Formats: sequence, C-alpha cells, structure tokens
Amino acid sequence: MKDKYTINGKASIIDALKAMDGASHGLQTLFVVNDDGVMVGTLTDGDIRRGLINGSNVQDPVSTVMHTSFKFLREGDNEAKMLKEYRQQLIYFVPVLDAAGHIIRVCDLVKHHNILPIDAVLMAGGKGERLRPLTDKMPKPLLPVGGKAIIDHNVERIISYGIDHIHVTVNYLAEQIEAHFREPVNGVMVRTVREPDFLGTIGSIRYVEEFHNDTILVMNSDVFTNINLEDFYLHFKEYDADMSVAAVPYSVQVPYGIFQLEGKRGISGLVEKPTYDYYANSGIYLIRKSALELIPEGRVFHGTDLIEALIAQHRKVIRFPLNGTWIDIGNPQEYKRANELVSHTIM
Repeated sequence: MKDKYTINGKASIIDALKAMDGASHGLQTLFVVNDDGVMVGTLTDGDIRRGLINGSNVQDPVSTVMHTSFKFLREGDNEAKMLKEYRQQLIYFVPVLDAAGHIIRVCDLVKHHNILPIDAVLMAGGKGERLRPLTDKMPKPLLPVGGKAIIDHNVERIISYGIDHIHVTVNYLAEQIEAHFREPVNGVMVRTVREPDFLGTIGSIRYVEEFHNDTILVMNSDVFTNINLEDFYLHFKEYDADMSVAAVPYSVQVPYGIFQLEGKRGISGLVEKPTYDYYANSGIYLIRKSALELIPEGRVFHGTDLIEALIAQHRKVIRFPLNGTWIDIGNPQEYKRANELVSHTIM
C-alpha cells in the first residue's frame, strides 16, 4: 500500500506528475526513494512548479526538485503525539521509517484523525430491558439513531482514529449483531465474541482471544458520544495509568438554603441554594492490558469492580474529563434525546 505514495529519485518529473494526477489519496505528495528503497526526500506539486520556474525540464529526475528536509516517524516513536503535532502543521501524510530509512507504512491523516495503538472492545450483550418493547426483537445496539445503528456511530468513530482491531462482545439476540458485522466497516473487520452468560459490563472481555496492543479501549456500545479518543489516549499515556475512566461532569443544585452544622445542634453558617459538582462514570475506559488479568473468567464483573480492584492494589486509576456529547441510551427519554441531537450535531 505504501508504494502508491513513493517514486524513485531517478524517475522524471513528468512521471511524477502522472503519478500525482492518478493519486487516489487526494493530496499531491510523493515520497522519493533511492534504488535501495531508502527515503531521500518528498515531492509536492509545489516543488515541481518551483523547479520548472527555476529552469528545470519535465524530463529531469525528481531528485533535482525534491525537498530533502522532511517530516517522518521512526519505529518506537510516540507516534500518536507526533502525528497530532504534524496534523496541526497541516502535514497529512507521514512515513514511518525503519532504522535504515525504509518506509514501513504511511500514516494517512486525511482518512484518520490519528493512528492510535489501541485495541477496542464494545460491550453489546445486554437485554436493554428499559427500552422495551423496542428491544423485544432487536438488540439495543442496533436501534437506529439518526438512521444509523447506535453501535455504528461508535465503531465508525473508533475507526476514524486509525484503530483497526475491534471486537464486539454479544449475548442477547447475538445472531443479529453477528450478521450486522459480517461485512467490513470502512475497510475494517469488526469481530464478534459471544459471552457464555451475562457477565456484567466488562466480564466478557476475558473471551477476546488476542490483543495486539498494550492499551485497550472498553466501552458500552449503546452510549452516544463524540469523545476525542486522541486526547483520551494521550492523557492516559501522559499519566502512565493502568486505567483511565472517561468522566462526565455532573452538577447537583440544591433548591434550599443548607445549614453548616457545628456539634449536635449548633449552626455555624448557611449556604444558599448551593451547587455541588461531581464526575459520573461514562462507561468508557482505557485499560493497560496487564490490568485485564484481574477480571475473573466466567463471573459477573463490572467496570467499577475493576476500578476498585486496581485501587486496592495501589495501581494508578485516573479520570479523563469528557466535555463533549455523551448520552447513555438506557431509557425511552434518552433514546429520543439522542435522535433529536444527532440531526444537528457533528459526531
């Protein structure tokens, strides 16, 4: 796949123009390599225009007009952080090079917000009892929101961050979700995993056979959210956490004056109609792979159980403030609100 981005430095400028004209990736950029396949420069349509203005001929080799100071990544770099910086600099195609300078792959920041080294698991096994009768014959993750299944909003968001190892754990009306993901989604195969029983909000993850990355995104499949997974991941790595919980700001306003008490009967003060700010659990987690060993096999186990188990072992659990859209589609009122919101929200 990387070959569509490359051209040999001995190729002519006219060959480069033909390659750019036929490019499907939209931006007029080629990576120039030598006979050994080592990257030696980049070439844009702007480089060619400047070369021609300065007297180059279309039969000259591209090495005469290429840009030799270029941006790239090395294997082992903090790719997610650097890709965010490159995208902010309007650099949309970034090669990843091995130690010898060969192109291993190309990160496409037109197609993806980033390329995050994450495996994703969506929990889709629940019965959705509070949404009956809508869920009598259809699992809640397949209910439509804005003409698209709830779960598809989440899967497509995950894929947009370059995540291509995605599992969905299923139970209730499992065959419908299995059929739904029989074909790839935006070129990514979503694999379904059956849990043998109803195992809580995170227990079924033990039945995913293999993880490819050290960071696992776990989320309920029926939340409606525009969470920024790039910021979520970078925050998780910055604090070197074992688990991060996406937390939703939640305020409670008391409509009365509240006494501040002293002793059994004394009043030391009065707070008029106070507001108390909290953070609520969104059901969206980033988890270090080794932490999953705390999840028992074949037992009901919730995300909150894992939080408590990690805290008991003095391992690092942090929160990530989720300030965007988040709706837990658990009842008819929230389902209606999600459908009303999706028509004028950029997800």
